Amino acid sequence: MRSIPFFRLRAVANAFLFSLLGLVSALAASQQNSIAGHWEGAIKLPGGVLNISVDFSAAADGRLSATITIPQQGAKDLPLSDVGVANGEVSFALPGVPGDPKFRGKLSADGQKIEGTFTQGGANLPCSLERKAGPAALAKESLAGFEEVVADAMKKFEVPGMAIAIVKGKEVVYAKGFGFRDVEKQLPVTADTLFAIGSSSKAFATFVLGTLVDEGRIEWDKPLRNYIPWFKLYDPAMTEHLSVRDTVTHRSGLPRHDLVWYNNFESSREAFVRKLAYLEPSADLRQKWQYNNLMYLTAGYLTEVITGKAWEEAVRERIFDPLGMKRSNFSVMDSQKDSDFAQPYGKRDGKIEKIPFRPITNLAPAGSINSSVNEMARWVTVHLNGGKYGDKKIAEAATVADMHLAHMVTGATSPEAEITGGEYGMGWFGDNYRGRRRVQHGGNIDGFSANVVLFPKDDFGMVILTNLNGTPLRDLIAQVAADRLLGLKPIDWIAQGAARRAASEAAGKEGEKKKAVTRIAGTQISHKLAEYVGDYEHPGYGVLKVALSGDTLEATFNKIQTPLEHWHYDTFNGGKAKDGVFENMKFTFQTDVNGFIASVSAPFEASVSPIVFKKKPDARLFDPGYLARFTGEYNLMGQIWTVSLKGNALAVNLPGQPQMDLLPALSGDFAIKQTQVVTLHFVSDESGKPSAIEIRQPGTVLTAKRK
Repeated sequence: MRSIPFFRLRAVANAFLFSLLGLVSALAASQQNSIAGHWEGAIKLPGGVLNISVDFSAAADGRLSATITIPQQGAKDLPLSDVGVANGEVSFALPGVPGDPKFRGKLSADGQKIEGTFTQGGANLPCSLERKAGPAALAKESLAGFEEVVADAMKKFEVPGMAIAIVKGKEVVYAKGFGFRDVEKQLPVTADTLFAIGSSSKAFATFVLGTLVDEGRIEWDKPLRNYIPWFKLYDPAMTEHLSVRDTVTHRSGLPRHDLVWYNNFESSREAFVRKLAYLEPSADLRQKWQYNNLMYLTAGYLTEVITGKAWEEAVRERIFDPLGMKRSNFSVMDSQKDSDFAQPYGKRDGKIEKIPFRPITNLAPAGSINSSVNEMARWVTVHLNGGKYGDKKIAEAATVADMHLAHMVTGATSPEAEITGGEYGMGWFGDNYRGRRRVQHGGNIDGFSANVVLFPKDDFGMVILTNLNGTPLRDLIAQVAADRLLGLKPIDWIAQGAARRAASEAAGKEGEKKKAVTRIAGTQISHKLAEYVGDYEHPGYGVLKVALSGDTLEATFNKIQTPLEHWHYDTFNGGKAKDGVFENMKFTFQTDVNGFIASVSAPFEASVSPIVFKKKPDARLFDPGYLARFTGEYNLMGQIWTVSLKGNALAVNLPGQPQMDLLPALSGDFAIKQTQVVTLHFVSDESGKPSAIEIRQPGTVLTAKRK
């Protein structure tokens, strides 16, 4: 018999050993894979039970990891250590927790239960876990048939297009488009279609500020003047005390004053913030909740001051880029450069029609973001997971939670008994929906309605985007989805909402018929129409232009035109126009003591007194080239009045007296600034050259002839 060389015997032994090790490894991997998945159970405490869930994951290399969630303690997805399974025995530890908590238990023969003991600080507590379908899988199951409900609801509410995304925990469980992004071209909505999200942008503004708080660069409760020293409000005390938090909780004391910014493309963000000094408040600081877009613009401007970057750049760096929101943008003009964007639609005279895009880039922090439900789902995930997206932490969990907390009671009530409470956090509304905490923020801008909804304690959220102006369906569909995800008995929110909308529209039509009841018949205007023409100015709102169009007055404000129809006396009614902002608004003209139309007032902000626009004198009276004709010396009984140019204005010098400034008047004359009851009227000769000054005073008129 021939002997086998030693090296060959060793090779055979090694092969057998490697095969055995492979078998052991395969068996270990099999055991690890056998517990991979979602488990739910409870730890029995002396005074009750502590519900827990554990998620086991097996990596490709066979390594086992797990996280634990303890809802009653607000703990979510805490990583476990020393996770293992061997010979049917499962073990893990909870690191960094006092008492060195550990679990050891036995896997049942069918692999569906784990029974064992949880030890902590010397206590041995019975603990059992049972394999369950994962939350994401259950969420998907609950949405069976949801698409049919959405399609039917869109018909009832005449919504051209809608996109919906739903997130459970860290997983997107639903993302779909419905209807058309462009009705005329029959282009369908997809989960990637870009829509304007309107005021849902406000949560992005507060989130960016929150990251600056995390970095210690600002503090929520410090006065804004600490960071913008020149900041000023109408009320000096409010100026000194308004905090950063006040700007994003709608408690500044200012009502909306939206017409300051609406359709205003010329003013910079800094200019808008400076206009706040001229806007009347309707309440004291923190006294009353009043929605205010200009304060959110101010919050965004603060971001620019602190970072030295445009607000858009800060959002992109701190939110969009970390979340991979590559197509989200800040302008409806940019959306139109994309291959998949929604057209805006509105309802007018009972018909759904395409309307123009409304750029609001100047007011970006309050409402200019455009996005898709696929990208917004990532934004929802961050808020459900304490500022984290995957392994990226982009804000502290406490900061995100602070945004969701109630900071101001809104005073709003719901017509539904199932919805109670009403408060505002920072960029989020909060309420109680059928016994569950709900956090949300909608958005409405011309042609689009959106809503972002979170149920933080139930670990799900959703995004609903539509291309119809002001539709309530965005909220109703969110409630239909929430009932399914929460496992609640369904309420027919769609039918209730449709009935309420029909009643509201009917009441509106009936009310329209009665709008003339406040009109006084048989009255006339006090001046010729041409005398109402001119530019009228308010330091906060800007310029309102009144012009003649044929035999009708026409007002233009922020490039929005409306015909002015005589109502009664010197009050005119805003007529129908392509842009109906001023339709049925009343414009009242006032006459000064000299009989000139001196101002016009209109309720641009209903919460305060009508906004008064003062008529500006003829523009020539501010033109140095025109004013030069009046310069020279004028003799008043031996006293020489010297008229000279002072920039783009006139001034008068008298011997031995301080210089007096001349202010242009509506009459074309000039008032002496230092004593405005005295006016100077320049008299011209036949050639049109000024030849004298009439010095008009109460009770007398003196004449100074030109030398």
